[in-house]
Amino acid sequence: MSGVPMPAEVVQIARKRLTAAAEEFDGNRTAALVVELAEEWGVVRLWDDVCVPVLTARSGCTPAGIAVEHALSEGVRVGLDVFRRDPAAGLPADGVLLAGVEQEEHCLGLHALAAGLRERGRGCLLVGPALPWTALASAVDRARPHTVAVWSQSPVTGRSYRIGRFARDFPAVRVYAAGPGWVDPLTPPVTRLDSLSAALRVL
Repeated sequence: MSGVPMPAEVVQIARKRLTAAAEEFDGNRTAALVVELAEEWGVVRLWDDVCVPVLTARSGCTPAGIAVEHALSEGVRVGLDVFRRDPAAGLPADGVLLAGVEQEEHCLGLHALAAGLRERGRGCLLVGPALPWTALASAVDRARPHTVAVWSQSPVTGRSYRIGRFARDFPAVRVYAAGPGWVDPLTPPVTRLDSLSAALRVL
């Protein structure tokens, strides 16, 4: 994990390489670039300086643009998921559970968070996007994490009252609202995670 900021010229080259790989629909090269950059500069710098700007710039408005955006997102997701992954490692006792909120399909930020936790030697259980609240409650009952981070990308899915109710149902679990979708005020005991670096410090 590098604590050194990425030089501007390195950032620009990395963005161009990632964009070119996605435009050529080369998912393996996209994933390999993600792993390479994460190993050299760390997950936070990779995510904040390279992935987020490239993903934002590629928001597709045409059929071709949408296809490239999907290819880019998938390549980044695969790279984040294989980074520092140990298939033999299970969820540690009293660990961290990550989930996309009900009806939320866009959870790439959770994959970055999971990669960042693995980079720091902390295991987690990522159960994926669009998890109904009842299913999330069942996952907490079975996995018994000490912390749950729930991701919302859009205000359409980021219903603050609902995550508050979930947190009150599990008073022994720390509950965090991650992602930009939580625009309404959150009430204790729920805490907002405003950035990847902040989330990693907390979790």
